[in-house]
Amino acid sequence: MLMAVDIGNTNITIAIFDEEEIVGHYRLTTKFQRTSDEYGFMILSFLQASNIQIDKIKDIILSSVVPKINYSFVNSLKKYLLKTPIIIGPGIKTGISIKIDDPKTLGADRLVDAAGAFNLYGGPCIVIDFGTATTFDVINEKGEFLGGTTAPGINICNNALSLQAAKLPEVAIEKPPFAIAKNTVDSMQAGIVFGYIGLTDHIIKVIKKEYGQDMKVISTGGLGRLIYNESSYIDVYDPDLTFKGLKYIYDKNIALKNTFN
Repeated sequence: MLMAVDIGNTNITIAIFDEEEIVGHYRLTTKFQRTSDEYGFMILSFLQASNIQIDKIKDIILSSVVPKINYSFVNSLKKYLLKTPIIIGPGIKTGISIKIDDPKTLGADRLVDAAGAFNLYGGPCIVIDFGTATTFDVINEKGEFLGGTTAPGINICNNALSLQAAKLPEVAIEKPPFAIAKNTVDSMQAGIVFGYIGLTDHIIKVIKKEYGQDMKVISTGGLGRLIYNESSYIDVYDPDLTFKGLKYIYDKNIALKNTFN
């Protein structure tokens, strides 16, 4: 079995692959103060809940955009699973050629999503990840990462609205029945959800116009399904795209390693 880990700004998500099938899926909040023991106990609890024995985990691949917690988390894997993870970074083959001003600044999550999308759906494509930030990335037919757009995530917009306006509450991010609302909660939900649908569709249109041809649009991320259901331009919603990208990169690097051994 392969453990795939994605450390994001809001959540750490973990998937367990048995061959090509995901047989376990876990999520915990990203907190800087946790020790390696705390992470270790949580991971063991997840595995126990799924009846997965530690010795069944043959390897681990990890992507992170939160360097501050990497040391503790990696140590937890070494201590409790007796495995040193493959970490997305320099020297790892992804199948994607990065064509931006400074390739070192590209987040590991965006690179993994690009690899997963290009491998599964081909190019040219736009990959949208509805995470803490919402990113729109362009991969051409050669597998080249050309660049992208970064927007505040849906939760950031929601939190900013309630924090900056004293009388506005925090609301669940749900589509309200109407755009013209008759109460505060529905009004806020209408602005956030319909506004974000508009943001998403307009950015897709602008990217396609700049690129000069049609492109497949693949989305992922926690709130991606809500926007996908309402968008006129998103072709695919794949909630496991990041994990599939990690699995693809793992397989690619293991194959190369075996070739040269």
